[in-house]
Amino acid sequence: MSTKANKRTIATYVTGTLRGAGQVMFQGSAWTGLLIMTGIFLGCYLENPLGEHMPLVAWGALAGLVVSTAVGYIFESKADGDQGLWGFNGILVGCAVFTFLGNTPWAWVALVIGSALTIPARRGLNNVFAPFKTTSYTFPFILVSWCILLAARDMGQLPPVGESIASLPTSVAVADYHYTFGELVVYWLKGVSQVFLVNSWITGIFFIVGLALCSRWAALWAMISAAVALGMSIAFGASHADITEGLYGFSPVLTGIALGCTFYKPGVKSFFYALAGVVFTVFVQYGMDVLLAPVGIATLTAPFCIATWIFMLPMYKLQDKKTK
Repeated sequence: MSTKANKRTIATYVTGTLRGAGQVMFQGSAWTGLLIMTGIFLGCYLENPLGEHMPLVAWGALAGLVVSTAVGYIFESKADGDQGLWGFNGILVGCAVFTFLGNTPWAWVALVIGSALTIPARRGLNNVFAPFKTTSYTFPFILVSWCILLAARDMGQLPPVGESIASLPTSVAVADYHYTFGELVVYWLKGVSQVFLVNSWITGIFFIVGLALCSRWAALWAMISAAVALGMSIAFGASHADITEGLYGFSPVLTGIALGCTFYKPGVKSFFYALAGVVFTVFVQYGMDVLLAPVGIATLTAPFCIATWIFMLPMYKLQDKKTK
């Protein structure tokens, strides 16, 4: 193989890898992926309330992205790899492992295995959903990560340092919190950044800019969805700590982008349909938080998957009628 061909192959792989980061938010752009990765690293290093733990999330994201893309290129369609479709589940597994587990050599092994397993998991789950004219979305990441996080409860080399303490759900005390405009903006941006399990308003800015670079509609829906989720969380008296970390925003953001401009063409009908999907996702988020509390694991992006499946299954034709 010529040097020129080698360079082209490497460039194609790098581009496909970066697109994998963008595909988490349905954007097949290497530049969007680059901004997302930049935002992850900046957020993990500049806003680091958990000491030395958060930078590992960034390196875990990079490792998961590289491993899953490489495995996809080896075993699956090169065309899908070039579009970044093998990397988006792997990068999320990488984020999840070091968000919830301690830094041990075996945690890295679990990360590599989990990221690689998202490739056959995605193909298998897509085959299951194919008759329903939909896909698995991020469910391969969810399924693999749940298995790793649950296994960590009984594995001494996978310390669950970031996982919740398993407990029966209790009611949330209603408190009269007052938020300044600046605080609301920070919590709103964190709702976007938490798509990759990063608690940083700086990261949120990079994500929105990256989305706008590829699709202004996607950026708009990310902003709308995060704002709706934040407003609902405050209005319904959700957990103050979770509000401040943007934990009610990330699944609605993905639902908004999916329904608002990815699978339905932007228009008046699709706008209200997507908005309904975003609102529903917030309630699914609340419900799943309570459902999984006794187990002590995070919902991850499961609320997004459930809500989007429900809103995609009717296969409505939401294109607005043309006026003469």
